[in-house]
Amino acid sequence: MTEQNSTYRVVYVEPGKPAYEKQIGTRLEDLQAAVGGYIECVYAHDDQTLIVGNDEAKLLGMEGNRRLENGSILAGPFFVVGVQGENFRSLTDEETSLYLQRYAQPQEISPQEVQQDMGFCFISF
Repeated sequence: MTEQNSTYRVVYVEPGKPAYEKQIGTRLEDLQAAVGGYIECVYAHDDQTLIVGNDEAKLLGMEGNRRLENGSILAGPFFVVGVQGENFRSLTDEETSLYLQRYAQPQEISPQEVQQDMGFCFISF
């Protein structure tokens, strides 16, 4: 999960705010601090990047942040980071520009929408 540098260049996205570029430390504790808890990795893009968010954001009642293309809702702060194999890496200039644009507009997401998106599906056989 680490690279030679002590920080990753990421695009950071908070609920109700435009995305911005940020440096985040490479230690697990730094990643967890950036999202306010245990991290969850979401492969939501078709490139060598992923979203890192709080694994328990919806359970903790964190504010809705952005809707993904599949309709899922991300709650709480998250960041986009590059991946190389099994390791995180800093975003390139092109990736940074792309995700600053993609997440530039905050979205209004009600607490009810967040709750509805955290259901469980039980399948009986």
